[in-house]
Order: sequence, then C-alpha cells, then structure tokens
Amino acid sequence: MKNWMQYIKSPKGFTLFELLAVMVILSVLASIAVPSYKRSQIKARESALAEDLYQMRRSIDAYFADHGSYPDNLDQLTSNKYLRAIPRDPFTLKNDSWNCLPPEPAENGQLAGGGCFDVRSGSDLIGLNDIPYRDW
Repeated sequence: MKNWMQYIKSPKGFTLFELLAVMVILSVLASIAVPSYKRSQIKARESALAEDLYQMRRSIDAYFADHGSYPDNLDQLTSNKYLRAIPRDPFTLKNDSWNCLPPEPAENGQLAGGGCFDVRSGSDLIGLNDIPYRDW
C-alpha cells in the first residue's frame, strides 16, 4: 500500500501572507515615488515657463530696438516674425493667458509707445520658490 502523502501535490501558488507582504512593499515604494514624480513635473513646467518668458522678453527687446516702440500686444511679435508663435503657458495651458505690462513713463513724462513692455504668466499658482508665477 502506498503512502497517501505522495498523492498530495505541493502547493504552486502564494499564500495570503506572501501576497499581503508584497502589496505592503509596493505601496511603500509608490508612496515614496509619487511625490518625487510630481515635484519633477512641476520643476519641468517651471523651467519651460522661465524659458518662454526669456524668449518673449528677448523678442520684445528686439522689437523695440527695430521699431523704437514696444509692441501693442504679443500678436505683433508673431506677425513681424520675432516669434514663430505665442508659446502656451505651461500652467494655464493656454497661449492667450499671458499678461502684457505697459511701459512706465520716462523721466520727461512721455511713454515709450506700445502696450507690451514686459510679459508675465496668467497663472494664479505659486512656484516652488514661493513666488507666484504671475510675478516671474
């Protein structure tokens, strides 16, 4: 007579405890990785915003050097080929949310002309450096 133990197959799956341990480990790793990923996304958007502002301000300065006055709006920069297109604000996700600041009066009280001396983001969010994006 054969031993009845040889007919019982060895278990091929995982126990509930093993599955639970793996789930706990994965959740701990995910809770560490997600905030880091979110922060890197914000840093990338901030870098894109800084570069867009730099390029638009450079284009405004070039327009002023060529025409002797500032552009009335950002569309003049694209129509006069200083920019290919108005960039999309990385935080508002729109290209029409930029705020143009008018030039300040000169010492003699006259304006330099035009309505777009500087450009700022239209976002109400605050950056990682605690400065609102509209003040960059």
